[in-house]
Amino acid sequence: MASSIEYQQLVKKNYLTAIKEALDGEMTRNPNMVCIGEDIGILGGAFGVTDGLLAKHGRQRVIDAPISEALIVGAATGMALNGKTVVAEMQFIDFISCGFDQIVNMLATYCYRTGGEVGMNVVIRGPAGAYGGGALYHSQMNEAWFCNSPGIKVICPSTPYDAMGMTRAALRDGNPVLIYEIKELYRKRDIEEELPTEDYIVPLGQAAVRREGTDLTFVSYGQNVYHCLEAADKLAEQGYRAEVIDIRSLVPLDMDTIKTSLAKTNRCVVVNEAPMTCGFAGELVARIATEAFDLLDAPPLRVTRLDTPVPWAKSLETFVLPNTQKVLDAALKVLKY
Repeated sequence: MASSIEYQQLVKKNYLTAIKEALDGEMTRNPNMVCIGEDIGILGGAFGVTDGLLAKHGRQRVIDAPISEALIVGAATGMALNGKTVVAEMQFIDFISCGFDQIVNMLATYCYRTGGEVGMNVVIRGPAGAYGGGALYHSQMNEAWFCNSPGIKVICPSTPYDAMGMTRAALRDGNPVLIYEIKELYRKRDIEEELPTEDYIVPLGQAAVRREGTDLTFVSYGQNVYHCLEAADKLAEQGYRAEVIDIRSLVPLDMDTIKTSLAKTNRCVVVNEAPMTCGFAGELVARIATEAFDLLDAPPLRVTRLDTPVPWAKSLETFVLPNTQKVLDAALKVLKY
């Protein structure tokens, strides 16, 4: 990670800027790269992630698309078949469902259908997650749909360093990659980081240990990593040392880091903000139970969103989503089992 980089000038940047600069740098490095999405050109994206790319790289490479996710992904697939590296933006990840068929039946299967002869260098990215009062159409985490679709990689960075490094890695991977960008982290001031100015990547399929501990392992990704870190602080006040694993790559998944942690702690709480039923937290718990059962001294627990849409009213949104207190309560239950 950062400690292995030869640092030159360091500049503190937020999550959004890290993604923007990764896209800009890759477009400069790779003249065959194009971006397509709704309002990504003249407007610069709904959140400003692509601001400035049109002026720098031109209309042939930064393409404003109609309001049709099926068209966006279909066009990206066609351009990839013609040798382009394509970034397709979903204005909100919720609306990726409108392009679902193109993603899971066309894009994700192309390499398999051609016996490995045709790679599809397409990255689909967009703002995801709740906690901002976006209500049911602007708050979803539907990553499990695509983790269930062979042929597509799924990642979710939680820090500016990872957002930049994993975006670069995705664009150089040569396979379809879906990036869940947590919009509540875009401009979050207290997670800004000093990033190296030279080129670096964060390899896909490698988890990160955000905090070391010996008594309990939190496994999470995205915004919920910070709930786990806050809960770990509160546990420390009670004499417990919790380890926090940020998987950051769902597919491929780094089970080795999780198992190494469980060999120390013997207890586990998995946290994510997708619904509980058939969510990715359930997959993590199942793999832990299958691959690391002998390491456990207590049943692993999940902290997830309730199986409801995300409400608009702040009090109800708070009620259905994971938070630090819910994570802490689950940890204490596992610790006292």
